Amino acid sequence: MKHLTPLILALTLLATGFQARSQEVPSALVDAVTLYGNGHFKEAKTLLTALYNNYPNDDAVCYYLALTQAGLGDTDSALPLLNKALAIDPGNISYREALASIYGMKGELDLVAQMYEAILKSHPERTDLHFKLLDIYIREKQYENALSTLDAIEENEGQNEQISGTRYDILQSLGRDEEALKALEDYNANFSSPVILSTIGDYHLAQYHDSLALAAYDEALSLKSDYVPALLGRSEVFRITRRYPDYFETLHTFVGDKDIPASSKAMYIDNVTRSLDPKFISAHRDDYDSLISSTLALHPLDSTVLTASGVYYFRTDRKQEAKACLEKNADTYPESISAAAIASDLLYRMEDWEGLKNRAAKETELFPNEGAFLEYNTMALYNLKDYEGVIRLEKTLLDRFPKDTAVVLRAWSTIGDMEYLLGNEKAAFKSYDKALKINKNYTPVLNNYAWYLCKSGKKLKKAEQMSRKTIELEPDNATYLDTFGWILHLQGKDLEAKPFFKHGMLYGGKESTVMLCHYAEVLYKLGEYDLAKVYWDMAIKRNNGEVLNLEEKVKAKLEAVGR
Repeated sequence: MKHLTPLILALTLLATGFQARSQEVPSALVDAVTLYGNGHFKEAKTLLTALYNNYPNDDAVCYYLALTQAGLGDTDSALPLLNKALAIDPGNISYREALASIYGMKGELDLVAQMYEAILKSHPERTDLHFKLLDIYIREKQYENALSTLDAIEENEGQNEQISGTRYDILQSLGRDEEALKALEDYNANFSSPVILSTIGDYHLAQYHDSLALAAYDEALSLKSDYVPALLGRSEVFRITRRYPDYFETLHTFVGDKDIPASSKAMYIDNVTRSLDPKFISAHRDDYDSLISSTLALHPLDSTVLTASGVYYFRTDRKQEAKACLEKNADTYPESISAAAIASDLLYRMEDWEGLKNRAAKETELFPNEGAFLEYNTMALYNLKDYEGVIRLEKTLLDRFPKDTAVVLRAWSTIGDMEYLLGNEKAAFKSYDKALKINKNYTPVLNNYAWYLCKSGKKLKKAEQMSRKTIELEPDNATYLDTFGWILHLQGKDLEAKPFFKHGMLYGGKESTVMLCHYAEVLYKLGEYDLAKVYWDMAIKRNNGEVLNLEEKVKAKLEAVGR
């Protein structure tokens, strides 16, 4: 609320019907309302509460104390005060509108509607309240009441596009399609409008009345040649009727019009790539490429066009073209986090690790408080096998976000993984210990810690305790079940390990060569040679170098038991 001068406040108070009981009260009330008007609700409440204690039956005091309580978020206290003010002065419209606002804050739309209806009985000319009431009726799906309200608005305001369009929408919601169409046609008969004509075209297009739709769109374009909904509606008629040369010619008119906002063209490009059948786009790729090129030529530096074009190229498997658009967008608008994020995400999807490393490093400098770019950089360095670089970045995260436990937890977890890959087992385990101090139930660390312990053959009891916790927390995680089962196997507990592997097979274990081999090994130890062979055969078929010399090893094991 703007600052109110004492004179305006005094006039406002007189308008609310305030009657002075002494010379001090008007001054005190003006002071209170000044505080309220400047947003100092607590201070205003103190003054108004004192006034209310002295003048509990003064409607203006009740009114402003109620507004102050509402400003502090205490609508429950505001309601009885407003009702009291209204009881003292039932004809005061300001009190009724304030009461409606409080009901609105509480989400009680039926009571808001009742307030507006009461005001409109004596003030039917209040079109603003008719519109507010209309909005409530539509939100509450009271469509018949909404139609009656539209009649009242039209009586005050006359016909216009907004009223006719709203009437059309309401009648369609009621399933009265013919009446809905007539509402548009009646308006258009008196006031030709590209908006209404395009809506008529959309109606006929939905009914598969192609010629009627095209006629409506053409008439709309005769009134406004660059009216986007009509242009796009016209193009859609041509697409549906397979008049593809006309379809693309219309779209070229659309993208080539300098007066049509670039954002509208970008939105269309985005809708095409998301909604049309990829096979259709592929069949007409040269035509769509021409549209993209034309749009880029006319708006070479527009962010929305660069983004939409980049997404189009990516979805049509032109990754380098996509990269050129999205990186150009990020470089042109270095202040845009979204542009940077989209470019980085594309490089990640392309598995362009060198490009992602350079991009993410640049964005990290531009947006030092955005941890996502550090994480992109981390992924790039990891895939480039620069494990020391990953550790440096994770330590940067620790320095920048020392109080963000989620970041710190992931950082120590990742540092532990990298230290292990570098052969620094002790440093790895120290990092895992730091992570577990933050969250003792963090399953990724528990699983990796347990797995690396069992690989070294050290502290198998400790490994078993950690691993058991992971399957208690995530009983259907095949990776964790594999770790736990293998730890049991290493301790000679194959019979105990078997059901965990068996359960893991139901939840993705058959997709892992290593887990299939582990399960086969357990079965082999239990003397179930034929079943072990089944799982080894499955592992051999899946093996892509994960397990070296697998066939020779299996053959030797089976020959040893006469299989």
